[in-house]
Amino acid sequence: MNENTELLEYIYQVADMGVKSTTNLLKELNGKDNKIKKAIEDELKEYEGFYEITKDLLVKYKVPPKPLGMMADLSSSMGIKMEVLKDNSDAKIADMLTQGLTMGKLEMEKKIKNYQDVVGKDLLELAKGIAKFQENSIKKLQPFL
Repeated sequence: MNENTELLEYIYQVADMGVKSTTNLLKELNGKDNKIKKAIEDELKEYEGFYEITKDLLVKYKVPPKPLGMMADLSSSMGIKMEVLKDNSDAKIADMLTQGLTMGKLEMEKKIKNYQDVVGKDLLELAKGIAKFQENSIKKLQPFL
């Protein structure tokens, strides 16, 4: 497998999991009076945009999409459900999202560093765009903490 394919698959998985987990979180918050919902909806729109771009690049590079898998989806879904059941305050949700975004940003930055000299410019810019989005999302969540 070449580096373009590896990075593209990773970016696809990040976008796919971002869409799924934020969608699940919004479902869990449905009917609750959380002020953080708008920030989560904005985050979902961003992930959906990255997801669509990544799907187009998968076609361009002739790479079949490989989502993380059912166990990862189930684990994420159950984790979100349990966290919201324990404490659905805006502060707790912002903390949970910040932790996930921080881990994701650090991993993406590692990928960028490892692949920056060997992948296509379009993939590198996309990876940098996701890292920047994650950084900005963390900043937007800080008032809720």
